[in-house]
Amino acid sequence: MANEQYCGWISKMQEFFNRSTSALDEADSAFAPAEGMYTAAQQVAHVADTINWFIEGGLEHKPWNMDFEALDRQVRTVTSLAAARAQLDAAFTRLLELTAGYSPEDMMAPVPDGPMLPGMPRVAILSGIEEHTAHHRGALSVYARLIGKVPPLPYMATAE
Repeated sequence: MANEQYCGWISKMQEFFNRSTSALDEADSAFAPAEGMYTAAQQVAHVADTINWFIEGGLEHKPWNMDFEALDRQVRTVTSLAAARAQLDAAFTRLLELTAGYSPEDMMAPVPDGPMLPGMPRVAILSGIEEHTAHHRGALSVYARLIGKVPPLPYMATAE
């Protein structure tokens, strides 16, 4: 798989996430199905933070931040879906830029030593991000349905 394909994969992750969550708007920022659950805005911010977490630990050779309580506290401060979407766009842009800078051989090199994905090739970082974003776009589709909206299918562009 050439590096352009890795970048294309990342772009599709972002496209599918954005499409499937597009039924939600700023007025839905504070919606959560139950007390203590992430709001719609916090769900999106969590996805952005997790992309950055994977980047730092898996691609930038920084120590994996395993302080999940602190990461959770940070996400819970987010109140705006628009701001969370901007964070997500920035995280995807960062991921694309870093991935574009790696050779295909670099992407097959092992993830740096640590608690996550030990011995796996760096490309496994992209699989982890894909699985995580898919999980949360699914959750946000449920959020949309709970407030009476119909989320579009993630894999099918709408006719315009």
